[in-house]
Amino acid sequence: MKKMVPNILVVDDSKAILIIMEAILSELDMSEKVVTCLSAAEALEKVANDINRFDAVFTDLNMPEMDGMELIRHLGALNYQGGIIIVSEMDHKVISLAADLAKQHNAHLIGNIPKPVQLSQMRKLLTKVAKLNCHTLLRESLISKSELIKALKNDEVTPFYQPKVNAINNKIESVEILARIVSSKDGSIILPNRFISLAEQYNLINQITFSLFEKATSEFSNIKAQLGHDFKMAFNLSPIQLDDLNCPNKLLLILELNQLTPSNIIIEITEQHALSSLAQLETLNRLRMHGFGVSLDDFGVGFTNINQLRNLPFTEIKIDRSLISNIETDLFSQVIVSSLVNITNKEHLDLVAEGVERPEELAYLKHYKKDLTIQGFLYSSPKPKNEFIDWAKNWLRTDGSPA
Repeated sequence: MKKMVPNILVVDDSKAILIIMEAILSELDMSEKVVTCLSAAEALEKVANDINRFDAVFTDLNMPEMDGMELIRHLGALNYQGGIIIVSEMDHKVISLAADLAKQHNAHLIGNIPKPVQLSQMRKLLTKVAKLNCHTLLRESLISKSELIKALKNDEVTPFYQPKVNAINNKIESVEILARIVSSKDGSIILPNRFISLAEQYNLINQITFSLFEKATSEFSNIKAQLGHDFKMAFNLSPIQLDDLNCPNKLLLILELNQLTPSNIIIEITEQHALSSLAQLETLNRLRMHGFGVSLDDFGVGFTNINQLRNLPFTEIKIDRSLISNIETDLFSQVIVSSLVNITNKEHLDLVAEGVERPEELAYLKHYKKDLTIQGFLYSSPKPKNEFIDWAKNWLRTDGSPA
């Protein structure tokens, strides 16, 4: 794995602010990766010339000719996938509306930072950029198509398990199934960011998905029996697979073979892609009609705005880890998560915080006094079956408490 320095674009009509931003980023050893613009129009042109050049855009709001909100709208129209950060003081209502508007324009607004900008604030925001699932700074090369086909032929796609734990009573509510390729030769593990997009590109995603689902469901009853504890299994589907109207029937057949029912299963669908086609919406509805739970995964990095949650048949919302990182000091994340708590309370939806890694994040989330579910390394990393069983036995024996 190679950690890369992010490419940053800073937009402000004040030369003084640009000099300050460059100095702060220089302190973080990033001066060679910073481009500055005195106008939004100039910034938009630079992004349009190479849509993948910049990992993040820092923009002022009040600028002549084209302001910051206009720039965000145009970046969304270009399908810019990097993180967008507003450099301006904003009250909570402005933050909430700006984030919602950005989503409607398919843009990834992930934070705001007040002036004067502080080094510590900049460091935290760059951490959020790195944690954006759709545009990470930790890049690994994809495996080859032949390597993926060989892994499928050798039946090396393996389920790993990561628990979702109730923040109040420490009960394991569900366990998410995560795909790994485990070499039958030397036991080395390949993470999904190195093969899932490849599988989608070469139309191999269904083979991976249904093989993984069959393995996980065949193990699930045994896992629950060993633990003597009832919980659900959460499983990821690509939005691409929702276009297959026969998808619910395939899942139902596998469940029947393993003597499970849809009520045992939560289907997680990532928010990074828009749910828009009639086939996708019909499949989503049919999954709910059959009794599956349906979760909107990675909320905060994609296209679904808060108001749309009222109209789509989700039973669970998962807050992306980029909104959870340093939430105890991040006003932007606090506003968005508070809005999600309010709407999930009103709509009787489950709410999951992903990527919880620090005790301070957990302590802040507990302040909401909601039946919030926690998923993250603070509790457990994804584990193969036997390691997960050992972890869960210890968790249940000690009544659950993060280390």
